[in-house]
Amino acid sequence: MADKDAPPRWDRGMQQRLARGEAAALGELYDRFGSLVHGLAHRVLGDEKAADSITGEVFTHVWQHPDAYDPRQGPLRSWVAALTHRLAVERLRTTETAALVRGGGGSAEELEGRVRRASVAARADYIVHSMPAPLRAALELAYFQRHDYRRTAARLGVTEDEARRRLRLGLQLLSTAHDAAVLGVPPEHGGAA
Repeated sequence: MADKDAPPRWDRGMQQRLARGEAAALGELYDRFGSLVHGLAHRVLGDEKAADSITGEVFTHVWQHPDAYDPRQGPLRSWVAALTHRLAVERLRTTETAALVRGGGGSAEELEGRVRRASVAARADYIVHSMPAPLRAALELAYFQRHDYRRTAARLGVTEDEARRRLRLGLQLLSTAHDAAVLGVPPEHGGAA
C-alpha cells in the first residue's frame, strides 16, 4: 500500500523534477499512476481507444503544466485522478452530445444521466482502490465472495466487531461517490464532474 500512497515529499520532489523537464520523472510518474489513469478513463468512457487517448492527454498535461499541482491541496495521486476524471467526463459529454445532435436518440436529460452514472462508477472505483487494504479486503470478502461479517472476520483473522467496523467504514467511503455526484461537488474536491 505504501507504494500507492505517495508521501508528500515524493509528490513535491516529483513536481520539481517535472518542472525541470526530467523525462525520467515523467516515466516514473507514468509507471506509478498509468494504470490508475487508464482504468478511470476506461470506466467513464467504456472504450479502450478513448481511454488510451485520455491517458496520453493526462500525462501530456502533467508534463506541460507541473506547476498546476499544489502539494498543499492533497496528494499528487488525487490530483492526477481528478484531472483524469475531468478530462474523461468532458470527452464523454462531447461524444454523447455529438451523437445526440446527429440524431443518435435520447435526450439531454438521458445524456446527463449517463454521464453522472459513469462519473459515480469511476469515483467508486477510485475510492475502492485508494482505501486502506484492510477495508478493501473486508468489502471484497463480503460483497464479491458473499461472506457475512462472521465469515469475513474469520477469513481476516479479526474479531466480528472489527469486521463490522471495516465493512461500515468501507461502505461509508463508497457512499461518498454517489453523494458527491448528487451534490455536484467538483472532482478536485472529491465529487463528480
